[in-house]
Amino acid sequence: MNPVFQYDVHLPANMATDKKYPVVFTLHGKGSNEKNMFGLVAPLADEFIIIGIRGNLPLGAGYQYYDLKSLGNPIREMFDEAVKQLTAFIHYATDKYPIDPEKRYLLGFSQGAILSMTLALTMGDQLKGIVALNGYVPEFVKTEYELRSVKDVSVFVSHGEYDSVFPVRIGNETATYFMDQTPRLTFKIYPSDHGVSVENQRDVLNWLKQDADLSTN
Repeated sequence: MNPVFQYDVHLPANMATDKKYPVVFTLHGKGSNEKNMFGLVAPLADEFIIIGIRGNLPLGAGYQYYDLKSLGNPIREMFDEAVKQLTAFIHYATDKYPIDPEKRYLLGFSQGAILSMTLALTMGDQLKGIVALNGYVPEFVKTEYELRSVKDVSVFVSHGEYDSVFPVRIGNETATYFMDQTPRLTFKIYPSDHGVSVENQRDVLNWLKQDADLSTN
């Protein structure tokens, strides 16, 4: 398989040849790129394989995974294709690199968070967990997609209290939705705009290490 996505892969420096590693796939926001996400999870680079997936559609100086009809309203055909291709990419990377398929995580911001949550709902326990920063689940995903159970998927959702792109109400609605889907939900609101604060980053790193049973390393 030749993936449709360009990507950056960071392997642990002292990688054991006979070991499988947890992985974090990062998904960036609209108009950004995969390198912009690495700084968020760089402190995990000795313990996780980190793969930054670049959106395959150019947008200004950056990229996106799908286009919009209007804010909060993805073009359905493009969104469907992105979900399909990202699912295929996760399986491709798992075969190509020494990834533990029981410890696959997605971490997305904004457009990347929207896709991370959608992939959790369509892949179910093929994922160990997701981190969704300042995003939402499209209504058509909830009502028209074939959804799998996420009761065993760990979900970290966070939102900026002063988010000027997706109001904090959307973060609360997203948390309420997942509260009914999984007992493994962590939801936090930070006093920030449409971005990731230092406190938010610290909480995400600690959550990932604990969920992957690496917190004592």
